[in-house]
Amino acid sequence: MNFKVFLFLISLIFLSNTNLYANNQKNVLIINSYHRGFQWSDDVLNGIESVLYNTKITSTVWYMDSKRIASPTYYKELKDLYKLQLSKSKYDLVVAIDKFAYEFTLQNYTELFTNEPIYFVGIEQFSQDEVKKYNLQNKVSGLLEKRAISDIIKMIPKLIPNLKRLYIINDKSENGDDTDPFIRSAINELKHKFEIEYIRSSTLDELKKKFSAYIPNEAVFFIRFYNDKNGHLYKNSEIAEMIELSEIPVFTTDTLFIEKGSTGGKLVPIKNLGIKSGENILGILYKTLSTPFIKIEETFQYKFDFEKIKKFKLQPDILKVDYTYVNQPMGFLDKHRQFVDFVFLMSPFLLFLIVGLIYNLYLRIRNTKLLKQRMQFDKVLLDSIKAPIVWQDEKGKVVDSNAKFCDFMDLPCPQVKGKTLKDYIKRNKSTTISKSLEPFINNAIDENQIVVKSIDEKEHTYLINQTNYTENIFKTKGTVTVFTDITKEKQAIKEKRKHQEFVIQQSKLAEIGEVFSSIAHQWKSPLVEIATIAQEKLYNEESEVKEEDDKFVNDIMFQVRYMTETINSFQKFIMPSTQKIVFDINESVEEMLEIIRHNMKYNYINVNVNVEPDTNLMILGYKNELMQTLLNIVNNAKESIIKEKSQDKITQGNININIKNINNKVQIDISDNGGGIPSKYINQIFEPYFTTKKDGHGIGLYMAKLIIEDKIGGTIDVSNTKDGAMFTIQLELTK
Repeated sequence: MNFKVFLFLISLIFLSNTNLYANNQKNVLIINSYHRGFQWSDDVLNGIESVLYNTKITSTVWYMDSKRIASPTYYKELKDLYKLQLSKSKYDLVVAIDKFAYEFTLQNYTELFTNEPIYFVGIEQFSQDEVKKYNLQNKVSGLLEKRAISDIIKMIPKLIPNLKRLYIINDKSENGDDTDPFIRSAINELKHKFEIEYIRSSTLDELKKKFSAYIPNEAVFFIRFYNDKNGHLYKNSEIAEMIELSEIPVFTTDTLFIEKGSTGGKLVPIKNLGIKSGENILGILYKTLSTPFIKIEETFQYKFDFEKIKKFKLQPDILKVDYTYVNQPMGFLDKHRQFVDFVFLMSPFLLFLIVGLIYNLYLRIRNTKLLKQRMQFDKVLLDSIKAPIVWQDEKGKVVDSNAKFCDFMDLPCPQVKGKTLKDYIKRNKSTTISKSLEPFINNAIDENQIVVKSIDEKEHTYLINQTNYTENIFKTKGTVTVFTDITKEKQAIKEKRKHQEFVIQQSKLAEIGEVFSSIAHQWKSPLVEIATIAQEKLYNEESEVKEEDDKFVNDIMFQVRYMTETINSFQKFIMPSTQKIVFDINESVEEMLEIIRHNMKYNYINVNVNVEPDTNLMILGYKNELMQTLLNIVNNAKESIIKEKSQDKITQGNININIKNINNKVQIDISDNGGGIPSKYINQIFEPYFTTKKDGHGIGLYMAKLIIEDKIGGTIDVSNTKDGAMFTIQLELTK
């Protein structure tokens, strides 16, 4: 019972229920042997409905799905379901599409219907005895489908004159059994002319393999193959794939597989079969045809696939019949038919238009000559100016430019005209100057200055001055852009600013030196007094001087001398240099380390200085400023190491200073194991006012870079090693 309910719900989708009919309205029940999507029956059904579409005939379609389910139990359940549906509906005609629906209708007529006439379509053999068996000889009309089997078998050797083998494919379904007598009759007529292999039991895979290689003078005549020898049901798409993959020509009997791999043949137009059936249905319902009647549809079309005919080198003209091609390349007139018709229709108007265009062209030529004269004058004027100048219209297209602008853009002038600078930038991404100009072209800069790099990678700063213009003769508008090179002025300002910063730094150091000199003076006097008192105390004693007292006095004098030397070193270190001198870089390093030696020792940091053998250490520069720079770098390393030790990441701090010669320069590498500089800051470490102290390093090194590069003439760079940071300084050797 559940199966009945399921089928009932499915069929309700296609059921048209009504108990009230207009006087002239007719209702037709169409029983389709197959399922929705089965192309043969769908094409027949489409033909019927195309005829009934504009009439007052209501059609209801029931699908039996007999290709997939064909058991007696299924047909019994289907009969019960239809009986339930028909108890609430009345039809004026029952239409059976193909053999399964026709036989089902005959066998169950007395239980399902009362007095409705029957019309069939699609079967190939009609038996009057079978109709009499069910006492329906006055109710059955139909249209028999005739396939041109014999004609096609005779046609194939005409197309392939040296045909040696013909394969005929027809499955073992009931429809295949109906077609079988016609096939055997045709085989008997021609079997002595060439070899015929009649295939009824196989699989689609076997057929694919069988026809996968090209063999000359062989062909396939395909009639149907929906069911294989294992009972498997194939879809039309699977069959079409087999036909398409065949390497020998495949001929068919109807239009089902034309354009899907079939070479063609004398074909039954399936939709036309439905159209003829629709006309017969109208004749039965409105009694314009006398019933019962049995007609035979013998309309055929010779159709061939152009690509297949070309592939297998066949000549349909030899048949001396009218035929048509599918997949034929369209000729020019066919491809542009609408355009050709339009041109023919519009030719009088086009003639007047051409005359008008010629006159307009004459005016344009005259105005162009005047414009060229104007532009030649402008060109001479523009080229006399040394700054790059470009003249653009209101749409941004380049009207003209001077020669300097072409040199500036690194392109020939004629190629620029008529294009926007933005278009040129897109086509010349590799040009360095073009890349630099992109922000200006895209209006992405707020200032009127841009920095561009020339081919030699030198930076140039240009001041952009744009002026709008209006030309009254030709009513044009646009913009004139002038690029003024202010690189020298900007460089002078930059040098002046650096010099001011250096002077300010020296001034600060001088002030600190003065203060420290005062402090040193104040400290030296007490130190002298301490030394004098200690000596007087020892040598003014009347008793004999003890060896132990003499040792204490020597210790006091040593510390006094050390403090005095330290004060002198700091005083000398802080005072700014007044001029460049030649000095030993290793001595400067040692003097700098002497100042901070106790601090390093207190923080358990080892400072190792390594000078490669035979290294030239003499350079020309500002000694104190270089020592201050080295001190700044070493203090940065110290702060970083202290931070790492506080987090228990390391136990011993190490600072390594390596000095060597590279390419006539002296190179100083200062590395540490303090964890390095965070990657997000490493490119900013030399910027003004930048500090990363909270992340493990000390103050920024902008002034150090200024001293090394601008005052001493060297280079300074920073990178991260496995354990920490490494600063690399290169200085020119004394010539």
